[in-house]
Amino acid sequence: MLSLAKIFHLAVLRTPKLPPWTPEVAEFHWSWPQCSGASWQPGASWEQNGCDPLVCCCSFKGHGVFFTSRPGFCLVKTVDILEQFVREGGLSALMWEVCQQHAQAASPELQETLLNKVVCLPDHLSNKLRGENLPIFLPQNYFPLLGTEIIQVLQRISDSLRGGLDCSISFVSQVLGKVCVHGRQKEILSTLVPCLTDLTKSDCIWQRMCWRLVECVPDQIKIWEVGERADVLSRLLGNLVVKNKKAQFVVTQKLLLLQYSCPTAMLQNVLGYLALDNSRRFLLIKVLQELMETWASSSAVKHSPVEQQLYISKAILICLSHLKDVEIDSHRQELFTCVMEGMKCHLDSNLPRIRCLGMIVAESISSRINTDGPILKFQVRLKQNLSLLPRRCTIKVFAVGAVLCFLAWGRYISILKPVAAAYAVSEEGSDSELDSDDDFIPYDMSADKELKKTKAPLYIRDCIEVLTGPEDVEKWEATMRVLETLIQRNTAATQEVSVELAKVLLHLEEKIYIDDFMELRQKALVAVTVTDPVPVAQYLTSQFYSLNYSLRQRMDILDVLALAAQELSRPKAPGKSKLSSVQTPYIQILPGSDSSKDWRRIVDERIRSKTRRFAKVSRQVGQQSSVAGHFFFPLIQNFDRPLVTFDLLGDDHFVLGRLAHTLAILLYFAVNTVAAAAMGKALLEFVWALRFHTDSYVRQGLLSCVSSMLLSVPSDRLLEDVIEELVETQAWLADVAEKDPDGDCRRLALQNLLLMENLKTKLEAAPS
Repeated sequence: MLSLAKIFHLAVLRTPKLPPWTPEVAEFHWSWPQCSGASWQPGASWEQNGCDPLVCCCSFKGHGVFFTSRPGFCLVKTVDILEQFVREGGLSALMWEVCQQHAQAASPELQETLLNKVVCLPDHLSNKLRGENLPIFLPQNYFPLLGTEIIQVLQRISDSLRGGLDCSISFVSQVLGKVCVHGRQKEILSTLVPCLTDLTKSDCIWQRMCWRLVECVPDQIKIWEVGERADVLSRLLGNLVVKNKKAQFVVTQKLLLLQYSCPTAMLQNVLGYLALDNSRRFLLIKVLQELMETWASSSAVKHSPVEQQLYISKAILICLSHLKDVEIDSHRQELFTCVMEGMKCHLDSNLPRIRCLGMIVAESISSRINTDGPILKFQVRLKQNLSLLPRRCTIKVFAVGAVLCFLAWGRYISILKPVAAAYAVSEEGSDSELDSDDDFIPYDMSADKELKKTKAPLYIRDCIEVLTGPEDVEKWEATMRVLETLIQRNTAATQEVSVELAKVLLHLEEKIYIDDFMELRQKALVAVTVTDPVPVAQYLTSQFYSLNYSLRQRMDILDVLALAAQELSRPKAPGKSKLSSVQTPYIQILPGSDSSKDWRRIVDERIRSKTRRFAKVSRQVGQQSSVAGHFFFPLIQNFDRPLVTFDLLGDDHFVLGRLAHTLAILLYFAVNTVAAAAMGKALLEFVWALRFHTDSYVRQGLLSCVSSMLLSVPSDRLLEDVIEELVETQAWLADVAEKDPDGDCRRLALQNLLLMENLKTKLEAAPS
């Protein structure tokens, strides 16, 4: 080992101005005698005075000028000595001496002190030098150097073991583990792993040293990220997961079930490591069983974030790709049961991403365990992006690729559209080159329309007769396509039969196939609601809580009310209504001979003639102000009353989430209306009653309600009516933003807290 006496002699030779090493100087600067417990003898060396080199190193770093608060000459000199110590291999010599002493039961306090000083040396120097640190002590340079020093120590340990001498590797393991705990595993492992990978290819001693090195690491989760391939992990770690219970817990529980931040490549390496050796395959089956139980748990589906469920799904598909046919046969019934339970839980979820994820995993597992019989097939649009994968992909690549790409499909569409357009242009160009000798000019048929034998109805009552009468395919389709236009053109006739028409459209079923039937039906319902808002809104809201309606019809009612409220909230100039081009009939009163009856007209003309106007502004009015309450209050008053076939607080929580979103939309479009304050107060009570709902989609709707209330209700009315409720809501929002498992809920809660802060700032800035 490079002795400290040599280091200090070098320091004295390089710096003649340093004071002589008297007992007083030594006691003041480094406290050598106190550390060694010896009495100072003038003229003797450090070793003769009983100072152990390791103790001196600890005292040198922990008690001397290294920790002085005044950067000066002594501090700079100390840093120079430390730099020389590190460059000349002092760290490897230090660790080698500790490893030798550890075999002889050295002091644990000394080893702990050395461990902290070796690992935290860049931090200590940065704190003392204050931005003037040397390049060698920067973390990006120091820890790769430390990794090289560890390799040298391991080489000396290997030589010692080959010579039949005892040596301990635990201190090196502790150094490696502490570096990983401090978040510098990338720097040190980038140096260690390539060297260990080469050294363990054909040397059994190096392999056993690597196994022991990783086994003694306090936090092993970082070590599993080092392997580039599963076979490299198998060579570096051996059967560590079989022998060491802590390592087995890290692999089977901590990596897969207690976190979800590991990349897919790491999952493939870890699970491939379990599958490579027959003595570890029982752990692969155990992991698959635990993953399937978690995937099939309704509680996990409800309370786990989408990212974690995606992570578990990828791990399940990777495990399945490693199973042999014999293992699948022995666990077929168990897997089938988990698939059925998990598929039900995922299809019951209100989040579309969770449902699609469940379909992908169920299809993949079914195709793997039912090779001869029927397999599960779902008719989802997701099949389009799955078809982008190459057909010759193995099940492993197919499964992982499918799960990886389904959430990013929207991004792929934006990339593929320009490519498809360019491909279409190139195809057209090739066709034009082939037909360049054709002199005929193609006829423009873009404005042509399909000739139909059946004429579309011209009156609203005729449309009702067609929709409720016997089936006539062409007439029925023509009626559906012209109905919205007829409603907008004939407002007076529509108002006479508005409720009857809404009833027909609400119960209308698709008698023939039309591509956009649902869209045409919804537009017609919105048009009739906008034309006659109060009666139609009263009918629709009363039917929402009635018996004998499907969930689809109830959600159609919510969609129609939201779209109609949006349409009614748009300002329109008086006399220029979009929906009525036919004049309303009226009775004209002939002017009498008595001029006193026409006094108001005469006064208005005089005022108008004597008023000077610089600009003419048309007053914009909207209809939502007078009908907002008819849309809102009937929907919110009966949500807690279960029916025989409809229970919002029970199994129909998806409709409850849609109801919460719809109420938020209705309040948002009722801004600046008289009823907005009362609507906001009622909506806050609705939110407070359901704030602890277990479904994430419902909680998202409740948070949207809070946002709508803060944006739509005047701030003075909020402080006057619901000031105490706002304080309690703010505490609830802070709890949601910190603890809610759903990422969208946390984001909405943060947005609401920002809105509350903006409201508070606005009120403080307003004059009293």
